[in-house]
Amino acid sequence: MIIAVEGIDGAGKNTLVTAVRKETGADVLAFPRYDDSVHASLAADALHGKMGDLTDSAYGMATLFALDRAGAVDKLRRFRDSRDVLILDRYVASNAAYSWARTRDEGIVDWVAELEFGRLGLPEPDLQVLLSTDPDEAAERARRREAADASRARDAYERDGGLQQRTFDAYVELAQRSWHSPWVMTDDSAEILARIRTL
Repeated sequence: MIIAVEGIDGAGKNTLVTAVRKETGADVLAFPRYDDSVHASLAADALHGKMGDLTDSAYGMATLFALDRAGAVDKLRRFRDSRDVLILDRYVASNAAYSWARTRDEGIVDWVAELEFGRLGLPEPDLQVLLSTDPDEAAERARRREAADASRARDAYERDGGLQQRTFDAYVELAQRSWHSPWVMTDDSAEILARIRTL
């Protein structure tokens, strides 16, 4: 089964994914795959100001992130109808939420779903988890992380507080709609483990 953990930058996704992995022995895959995917690498360059005006295009950036995930589609499909667990640190809802927040156009949510679940054939998750971390706290965590580790410099999205708030609001709306799977909104790994056992 596929469990996608979602949240804004600094929400604590890696911490929660690590805790769930320890308890379940699940496989973990984090998106974007900056070290393994040329599409993710190009997106990272854009977010750090190295690709001209590419970041001006929400559709262009969303396409790069979608193509990164498409590069892992065979692995993803192996878990879709399996009792083995794959935990994803970000997935398609990330593209939907950030793109909606960037464009302020709700229609882009359907475009992302058609691109990734439709044209690229990515499997829908069995459960999506939205970390309920307050955006102000998440932003402070991202700043502390950057100060402690020069390799974790915040990108253009992470430095934009308004974007992070709008993205969180978009995520909440997606969760309330049960967008493409059941959702749970929490930051408690025990609650996630309990939900996994019921799937």
